[in-house]
Amino acid sequence: MERVTMADVAREAGVSKSTVSQYLNKRYEYMGEKTKQKIEEAIEALGYQPNFLARSLKQKRTSLIGIIVANITHYFSTEVSRAIEDFFHQYDLQAIVCNADDDPEKEKKYIEMLRAKQVDGLIIFPTGKNNDLYESMVKQGYPVVFVDRKVENLDVYSVITDNSESTYQAIQHFIKKGHRNIAFVVQPLTVSTRMERLHGYKKAVKEAGIELNPNFIIEANIPEMKEKLESLFSSEEKPTAIFAANDRVFIALGEFLKEKGMKFGEDLEIVVFDNIPFSQLLETPITFIIQPASEMGRKAAELLYKQINKENSDPEVFVFPSKII
Repeated sequence: MERVTMADVAREAGVSKSTVSQYLNKRYEYMGEKTKQKIEEAIEALGYQPNFLARSLKQKRTSLIGIIVANITHYFSTEVSRAIEDFFHQYDLQAIVCNADDDPEKEKKYIEMLRAKQVDGLIIFPTGKNNDLYESMVKQGYPVVFVDRKVENLDVYSVITDNSESTYQAIQHFIKKGHRNIAFVVQPLTVSTRMERLHGYKKAVKEAGIELNPNFIIEANIPEMKEKLESLFSSEEKPTAIFAANDRVFIALGEFLKEKGMKFGEDLEIVVFDNIPFSQLLETPITFIIQPASEMGRKAAELLYKQINKENSDPEVFVFPSKII
């Protein structure tokens, strides 16, 4: 089939091509309702689809933005991405979401691919291992915002939460309830969020005058976590409380305890740092550190949108406080 053109629509509607162009770009200031209706009917009758590639070449914009998520299985990442997509939808910009899987090489490929597709800007949950690439984007003035994780030694727009302080308060909560044997379970300490949470844990333990037990810090990838937990609970000195550093750790911990016939809140107290869907349906109440994911996503989108529209200001790090629930 031959492609229906803007000229075909103009001929069908009995108007000029420039009037059709104004309609497609939602410039209705000097356009009567009757003219709009004729163009709309012509588009529907002919099945016209605007040529976005041609429009993007003319406008030097693709109306696309990229979101590179560190790991899409985290519910927090999904919430943030949804808020970003909602924000840009109102401005007729579409989002392409890519999952880097915490893999620096995969992240690098996605950055290069999206930039080759000339997306108008990027929002990245950084692995922290592609600093040269991050730096080159910033130097070139390319619109970019980092979310969730810090990028060291780079003056860039960032949206994060108070990882260390929230963890510190959660461990204090344990200590006030009389716990002394408090374990900290985390995935490999390769990103700023995990390191900051560990810092908050150590600070609270030290301030309480509790001797830091290195055996109580469990650092492992999810597949190896069960083995490390087995070792922890086989030792003479067992934890009475556990801090789970994110939702995936919480799930791994829950599976392990179920196998052992143990229950949260009864045999072991727990705090989870992450947004967990349907947490209110759990049999035993659990303490969660909830990040304001939607607000963080919207802020990241606003910062990117301003850069795309050349409304630049000095890069800033925006810290959103989390809440213990």
